[in-house]
This record gives sequence, C-alpha cells and structure tokens, in this order.
Amino acid sequence: MSKLSRHKAILDLLDAGPVASQEDLQRQLHRRGFDAGQATLSRDIRELGLVKSAGGYSLPRRDVAGETDLPSVSRLVREFVTSVRAAQNLLVTKTSIGSAQPVAAALDEENWPEAIGTIAGDDTILIVCENNRAAGRLADRIQGMLA
Repeated sequence: MSKLSRHKAILDLLDAGPVASQEDLQRQLHRRGFDAGQATLSRDIRELGLVKSAGGYSLPRRDVAGETDLPSVSRLVREFVTSVRAAQNLLVTKTSIGSAQPVAAALDEENWPEAIGTIAGDDTILIVCENNRAAGRLADRIQGMLA
C-alpha cells in the first residue's frame, strides 16, 4: 500500500485518540493491512508532525490561527538533551525518555550543513555528519545550547 494511504490510516487512528507507542501504532496499522517497520513509522511521525506526550502520539494542537507553535531547537535541546558525544563522524545525543523524536525532528528542520541525517529512538538520537570535523562543530553548537 502507498505512503499516502498509510499516512491517512495513521491520521484516522489518531482521530480516535492518542496512540501509546510506535509499537502500538505498528500493531494497529498491521490490523489494517499495513506492514511498516520502525524506520518507516519514525519517518511518518516526523512527516505528519505528530507530537508525543505522556499519553502517546497525537495530532498537534492548533492555535486560533490554525498554526502550530513549535518550540525552537535551542529550547528543545535545553529542556530534553542530557549529553552529546562524538564518535568519529557520528554524534550520540542522549535525551530524557520519550523526547528523542521531537528533538531529532527539530534538529532536522534546522538543515544544518554538518548534519546529513538523524535517527531517533526513545531517548537517543544518532546524528550522522559528513566527517569528524563537521561532527565536532555540530557537537559544539549543541553543547552551546545546553549551557
């Protein structure tokens, strides 16, 4: 089935209320005939702009003008990132539990030239950089936001 139909199914599921976890979302999609892996679901969550709270994934709330007020990347980093460690051209970024995906989405939105892409779990983000020097620059930038 197509990405568009999978996105529609996800939105239909969330119209009924929050979904507790990616695993729960995966199970519910499977019942509807969609086989989506964790990486696909992470991409879908980011592309659809879903938010994760203590109650699970849900559609973003809209303000009166119909726009979302997303926190800045520096605010998300300050509030949720606990450490950043470089490993060659990779950065391992630890966050509080359940916060990795929104922080990774905010980092992706910045389109920083040092970052090729991110992979987010529950409390860890792997940031892939072009080379060791770029990883060092990006680590310094994120560390600066933590201060």
